[in-house]
Amino acid sequence: MRKLKLQAAISVDGYVAGPNGELNWMTWDMDDKLKAHIIELNGPVGTILLGRKMTAGFVSHWESVVTRPGDPDFALARKMVETPKVVFSRTLEKSSWKNTVLAKGNLSTEVNNLKKQKDGTDIIVYGGAGFVSSLLQEGLIDEYHLFLHPTAIGKGMSIFSGLSEPRKFALKKAAPFACGVVVLQYEPANG
Repeated sequence: MRKLKLQAAISVDGYVAGPNGELNWMTWDMDDKLKAHIIELNGPVGTILLGRKMTAGFVSHWESVVTRPGDPDFALARKMVETPKVVFSRTLEKSSWKNTVLAKGNLSTEVNNLKKQKDGTDIIVYGGAGFVSSLLQEGLIDEYHLFLHPTAIGKGMSIFSGLSEPRKFALKKAAPFACGVVVLQYEPANG
């Protein structure tokens, strides 16, 4: 079965965005080792899941970067543009983005159907906050790759705020990087 991975930037006080979706608190000056880590994490990915609200900005950003072969993020941009994307939406009737299809059914059913596909590649989700929170509440995420940024923002959007009871995780790896970001890899704890 394919794994669903979450790659998310998170502040030290647990937010993935400011109250209005602000990302100005993130460390954008990533070191080469962190960029290599991101490329490695995304290597076995064959499908990207996105919530409707995040899709326009995500797609336009990476399509812009892929037009600049000299950009330091060019290799990652090619991966993002070329990888098929599934956008979860109850309101859109059709996708206007390249290499993108819509999922409009039950979240658990749609994700589990994607996981059961036989292509052997992983699935990754980047956001947005509400969409990831729904995946987390349904227990659909198999690996959590939390990019802990060295900033506290005091208030904002949390992917964990919708949990009705505590959720335990098992730490699989912790990797600090020179830019101050620490990547924490967790899996749901059994039992």
